[in-house]
Amino acid sequence: MNELGEGVIDSHCHLDFKHFNKDRNAVIERANDAGIIVMINSGVDFATNLKSLALAHDHDFIHATVGLSPNILEGLSKEDIQTVLEQIKENADQIVGIGEAGLDYYRCRDKASRDRQNQVFQQVIELTRSLDLPLVIHSREAEQQALEIVKDLDRVVFHCYGGSLSTMKEAADRGFYISLATVVCRSPQHQILARNVPLDRLLIETDSPFLSPRGGRNEPSFILDSVKLLARIRNIEPAEVARTTSDNTRRIFGLR
Repeated sequence: MNELGEGVIDSHCHLDFKHFNKDRNAVIERANDAGIIVMINSGVDFATNLKSLALAHDHDFIHATVGLSPNILEGLSKEDIQTVLEQIKENADQIVGIGEAGLDYYRCRDKASRDRQNQVFQQVIELTRSLDLPLVIHSREAEQQALEIVKDLDRVVFHCYGGSLSTMKEAADRGFYISLATVVCRSPQHQILARNVPLDRLLIETDSPFLSPRGGRNEPSFILDSVKLLARIRNIEPAEVARTTSDNTRRIFGLR
């Protein structure tokens, strides 16, 4: 814990995913032992929202966001989407944010599907406004488009940001937060972002079980790899990275 000061926060993970079914408790214990003091578990659909809520109920150091990912819209009816939106609304007092939700043009190439992503994203944004909660955005090859849509919101996190430097700067200038995943440890593009993001707008995440800095399955304890790399890139101590990103995470999500 000395190197991290009071510890570090993983601002976005998916501990509920099937990748952790065999050793979920051990993964959580390893995170605690490594100095991860808070984990924010993000839902992407009805089922994972339920599991995220359950994890937050069972562990006081895990908090839930519940969402509606653009990558799960195919095959969902209007009624299905409305069910998830109602689920989010009904559990508003149990969550620290809404998301992940947004646009994914990397996986979605045709105009009709992209238009539907936009329509659903607008519905999530309206719900965010009505509930006065932070919005966690998934945007892939659509970062600028997503930014244009949410310009009038007050509390926004661009989760797992991988877009352009100019869009990142515009988002940060608006007071939005930029969350860099552990892929920064092996991506020169993300390292450029890491050098340039304002420290008071920076969050860090694993996006577990994805984007491992070590290959294979990712897990929250691996966020220490990001802390050490960011410290080198920014020429500051790891404890300052941990403290600053944890303070930022607490601020955006209203954590004590």
